[in-house]
Amino acid sequence: MNGPLPPPDGSFSTPPPSSAPVADTTGGIIPYKNPRALTAYYIGLFSLLPVLGLAMAPAAVVLGLQGLRYARQYPLVKGQVHAWIGLICGGLWSLIHWGVALMLLFAWATSNLGSGR
Repeated sequence: MNGPLPPPDGSFSTPPPSSAPVADTTGGIIPYKNPRALTAYYIGLFSLLPVLGLAMAPAAVVLGLQGLRYARQYPLVKGQVHAWIGLICGGLWSLIHWGVALMLLFAWATSNLGSGR
């Protein structure tokens, strides 16, 4: 039989509430208390996808900044590394995606002007 045995009179007593802090089951690796940093991390990584990255990368930058601000305001929630990764990936892919989009738009515009349409 697992656990403590019930008292002989058949009544069950509940133990007093513990004041010990609850352990973090993720070991502090996943900043679940800082959802903006965690979301920025995932969106920043997935923003490398073509076309979707046009919208996802800037969102990762914004969420990364908000996650950093929240982590500085509440140091116990962690998430600075995830926020930085989201910020860097989002910024890099924003530059690449929007740079390619602008080059394609420029090439399309100059080819239409040169063809006499």
